[in-house]
Amino acid sequence: MRLTIIAATAAFALPPVLAAQQQVPPAPATPRDFVLPATRSFSLQNGLGVTLIPYGAVPKTTLSLVLRTGNANEKADEVWLADLTRDLMLEGTTTRTAAEIARTAAEYGGALNISVGPEETSIGGEVLSDFGPQMVALIADVARNPSLPASELTRLKANRVRNLTIARTQAQTLAAERFAAELYPNQPLGRMFPTQRMLEGYTIEQIRAFYNANFGAGRAHLYVAGKFDEAATEAAIRQALGDWAPGPDPVISTPVGTSRRAIHLVDRPGAVQSTIFLGLPVPDASSPDYVPMLVTNALLGGAFSSRITSNIRENKGYTYSPNSSIQSRYRTAVWAEVADVTTAVTGPSLKEIFYEIDRLQAEPPTAEELKGIQNFLSGTFVLQNSSRNGIISQLRFVDLHGLDHSYLSDFVRRVHAVTPADVQRMARTHLKDDEMTIVVVGDRSQVTEQLKPYGTIMQ
Repeated sequence: MRLTIIAATAAFALPPVLAAQQQVPPAPATPRDFVLPATRSFSLQNGLGVTLIPYGAVPKTTLSLVLRTGNANEKADEVWLADLTRDLMLEGTTTRTAAEIARTAAEYGGALNISVGPEETSIGGEVLSDFGPQMVALIADVARNPSLPASELTRLKANRVRNLTIARTQAQTLAAERFAAELYPNQPLGRMFPTQRMLEGYTIEQIRAFYNANFGAGRAHLYVAGKFDEAATEAAIRQALGDWAPGPDPVISTPVGTSRRAIHLVDRPGAVQSTIFLGLPVPDASSPDYVPMLVTNALLGGAFSSRITSNIRENKGYTYSPNSSIQSRYRTAVWAEVADVTTAVTGPSLKEIFYEIDRLQAEPPTAEELKGIQNFLSGTFVLQNSSRNGIISQLRFVDLHGLDHSYLSDFVRRVHAVTPADVQRMARTHLKDDEMTIVVVGDRSQVTEQLKPYGTIMQ
């Protein structure tokens, strides 16, 4: 038996030279620029924009009617009114019930969805290519002719109240709410949640007024990507949407982000973890510093191999999944590091996060470290654009921010043009320690003393 085991082991053993060769990973290929598929854009007389993107070989079409309206259009006492409007729009049109809409979309090989964001609302779905023109008509019916039935309002408000209650039990949600409120005080981007009383008080008249004030062809852009009959699709668009009233002009506001060094502590008695949000406003997508900031963010905390992640996850074991990101809105952006850490190491976690920021300010990264991050960003960017939804998302981004399509085709090149000195300059110029807002959701009795070295604790 022993001889058999030895023989089997020997059979699977590799020669020393071959084993050594296998330990050397292949050199990465030269990064390739992203090639945007050929697009055709035009506008209807009522102001509705259209972008057609023939893409891929799979016989499917993705359609997205994007309107320049969302939570940013809500008043201070109307938080989530856009979301409730969305809920009612899914309850049917003047010609179709909700069940008929769902069944029709299913017959086309897909489903119709509506999503609401801070600045945009989208209505669309993915269907088999043969049904692309019919899906245009269905989307147009939902966008133009919602019945907004008063009979469903009580049920839908109850659903939203339930969602609100659940959200307020989650530490990251509470931290995000306080973080937004401090960065954008008394502005729509600073308001994440309504009160329960506010939500329960919304009337059908308010919802209909919100719809009438915010929906129309002049605020809309239809994106169609995938395999489709271009002539038939254009004809369907002109027929279904060509006589849609332009509606009111978009209300385009420019949020003003602000930040100062302070700790906002949200008490969560008995919590075994503390949730940390730390950050400040940074250059938005229209700035020349935006792409260098994306690279800096990835190196600092936005990649699994990033410095903050390696420090407090791999080396210290303080947390499982820390992450930093840049959240971009129209003419504003925020850099934020987020981490759920063990309560006992709340203060030490802040110490290490600031240590990594300060280290990057003091010394540029090596060319080798930067190259790895640039390859990561380039590869991720290309992968994100390898689907119909991905391409539409990227086109929505450049259109929202008023960027040329060259932003997409030049992105990889611009990422790899960032130098170590550029990264250091971004950290020094935009990631200023003494201006960072810190939000901690945790057990006040356990973390207060740990937090005192890092700023004034606000109640």
